[in-house]
Amino acid sequence: MQKIKKVCVYCASSDKIDSKYFEATKTLAKALTKNNTTVVYGGGARGLMGQLADTVLEEKGRIIGIMPHFMKEVEFHHKDVNEFIFTADMHERKKQFMVGVDALITLPGGCGTFEELMEAITLKRLGIFTKPIVILNLDGYYDDLLNMLEKAISENFLADAHRDIWTVFTDPSKVLEAIHNSKPWSNDAIKFAQV
Repeated sequence: MQKIKKVCVYCASSDKIDSKYFEATKTLAKALTKNNTTVVYGGGARGLMGQLADTVLEEKGRIIGIMPHFMKEVEFHHKDVNEFIFTADMHERKKQFMVGVDALITLPGGCGTFEELMEAITLKRLGIFTKPIVILNLDGYYDDLLNMLEKAISENFLADAHRDIWTVFTDPSKVLEAIHNSKPWSNDAIKFAQV
């Protein structure tokens, strides 16, 4: 089984969400640090981003924040994360999230998280990104999005094969298992990107 050395985690910056999401993030962060997996994330200090960073740091793991300069200027960045990449804009940030990672992990989040996930799915469909994309569907949080993707498949906006782009899991402690259970993907995917 291939070692998962580095992952990117997409997640929320909101502090006003249910405590179950913070607990799930903590569990997932512990599973990653126990595996000595480096975590890349959006660099924030609040919400699930803050919980992710705090837990990785408490567990003596390695975490890298990636954030546009303008966000640092309004003090969104986590002051205890000592490895940062500051980018010119949000587009460059999203590119950097994917550099050298073995997987992308999506936790519950808002429009920024949705947008990052959908761009990753699009890039994987085109064979530009080929690593596992795993989605933590905690208590059905992503049911509506997953149903929308199924609708896109059933109405021929996506092909049946595109279902293998993402893997859904519900137990944050099993994040590594979800990554390993993801189906292999090739950069030849461009050949069947068109439906």
